[in-house]
Amino acid sequence: MISTHVLDTSRGEPARGVTVQLFRIDGDARKLLATGETDADGRIAPIFAGELEAATYVLLFSAGAYFRGGGVATFFDEIPVRFVIERGLSKYHIPLLLAPFGYSTYRGS
Repeated sequence: MISTHVLDTSRGEPARGVTVQLFRIDGDARKLLATGETDADGRIAPIFAGELEAATYVLLFSAGAYFRGGGVATFFDEIPVRFVIERGLSKYHIPLLLAPFGYSTYRGS
């Protein structure tokens, strides 16, 4: 299972309405596994509830559309967060701290 949480640090609030896509990476190809949109609390829980194989994945956050929707200029259009899942865990939480000209992410719990 993969969940995510997006916080707009420029406003100090959850980022509602951010489209997020989950892809599995196979060499140069990527396969879309799921698409979701953050709720009023900035969460998608879970964006993917199936079994996760050991592989490389990408969460793609549509930050540009989110900021443009609020009339805010931004540097980042899409933010890819690429990560590797190895066997052993079944739950992954990947938050994104977002601002118009910067972002940060980490592996949450």
